[in-house]
Amino acid sequence: MITELEQRLTNRRTTWAARHTLFDPSRHSVEPIAEAVAKAFVVKHHYSGTYPAARFRVGLFDDAELVGVAVFSVPASQKVLPRYADIDPREGVELGRLVLLDVCAYNAETWFISRAFRLVRRALGVRFCLSYSDPVERRDDSGRLVKRGHIGQIYQALNASYFGRASRSTLLLLPSGRVMSPRALGKIRRDERGRGYATEQLIRGGAPPPMRGESGESYVARVSGSFTRVRHPGNLAYGWRFDRHVALKLPSLPYLKVGP
Repeated sequence: MITELEQRLTNRRTTWAARHTLFDPSRHSVEPIAEAVAKAFVVKHHYSGTYPAARFRVGLFDDAELVGVAVFSVPASQKVLPRYADIDPREGVELGRLVLLDVCAYNAETWFISRAFRLVRRALGVRFCLSYSDPVERRDDSGRLVKRGHIGQIYQALNASYFGRASRSTLLLLPSGRVMSPRALGKIRRDERGRGYATEQLIRGGAPPPMRGESGESYVARVSGSFTRVRHPGNLAYGWRFDRHVALKLPSLPYLKVGP
């Protein structure tokens, strides 16, 4: 199911912002936040339970209470950003996570993201930002809905360029409905930095823990039966130019809409 409503995430549960209750900017502020604060918030509330390789983090505050986080991250590959814009990879970021709690009223995203963009431009000097919308819903092994599909309505409201679908892929779903990335599994197999966090993701997602003395390669092979493989048609790719002199590599397409 694809929805045009504004999604909220609290303790990894999805809710929707009511349109008759509008966001009040006078009560809110947007500020850079520390890595530890952003990571704890995202892991606790985002449906994936995971945190990307961050370059910059921004918080939305209701008075002194943190009610939203935007994480600008490093894409999965250095080739990703130059595929969409004529820039050096260091001149761009990905909006890797966006989480707003259910206390945030309707229209909070656009207000928050536009101000987060100003902060990341000022802090990093980046010229382009990429983000993806996943139109495919996900369910856990019991059939419970974990994540609804969405087409990037908020990105459209922020005048993003729409580039169409990213590459097709095969998702590895754990019993909880979480996606386990091949890169994280590779860290476990090769006993690389970050393997502990990746192993925690597997366990939280319903996989058994490693046995004492078990190698990473053996562990990944043993838990592979826990995965459900799902063919994904590709996320929807959106981008923003922070510098009008940046040339786009792909044409900007008409926005997708919900409904007939």
